[in-house]
Amino acid sequence: MIIDNLEYNTEREHLIIPEYGRHMQKMINYAKSLETKEERNKTAKAIISVMGNLQPHLRDVPDFQHKLWDQLFIMADFELDADSPYPMPSKEFLELRPEPLKYPQNFPKYRFYGNNIKTMIDVANTWEEGDLKEALIFTIANHMKKCFLNWNKDTVEDDVIFQHLYELSEGKINLKNAEEDLSDASSLMRSKTKFNTGGKKGGHKKNLNRPRKRY
Repeated sequence: MIIDNLEYNTEREHLIIPEYGRHMQKMINYAKSLETKEERNKTAKAIISVMGNLQPHLRDVPDFQHKLWDQLFIMADFELDADSPYPMPSKEFLELRPEPLKYPQNFPKYRFYGNNIKTMIDVANTWEEGDLKEALIFTIANHMKKCFLNWNKDTVEDDVIFQHLYELSEGKINLKNAEEDLSDASSLMRSKTKFNTGGKKGGHKKNLNRPRKRY
């Protein structure tokens, strides 16, 4: 019966470049099986012609023919012994993996503060002692407290923020004995009310009971 000859994709050969389809892969496998190099060269050129017709959008790409020959050898798993007008690509070079990216991790211990806090602390360390530096430091500490509350959703003592600030500044900023307290949690976490023209006094509210026009 015909149903006994059905092929499932899971049982078929893996397609290296699926865009060209399974028939193209079979043509390349046929070219690999030819005995003489003259036949393989002739068949390879015919396959390149068909590949060019299947990828017309690549005709405007520089080195169009070079790309087709590279793809031919890749789909042949670099086992096609045929003469190419271009250098044959290296399988080892194509299998090289890029090195993993190094993501900035300035202080992974306290990630909930964000990288900008560390940048602000570094800038504060470069300022001369005075009222401006003190104001900047307390602004940073208040923002750290707000970030902590956003992450923890609970209360936090100022001493905890002062200790973290001391660590992140590498011991250069010490507010542990400061007389001034940070802002309280309620003022830091106060949500901003959205502007609503229909719900506030003086706003325009739609009249839902307005009679409809009849035409």
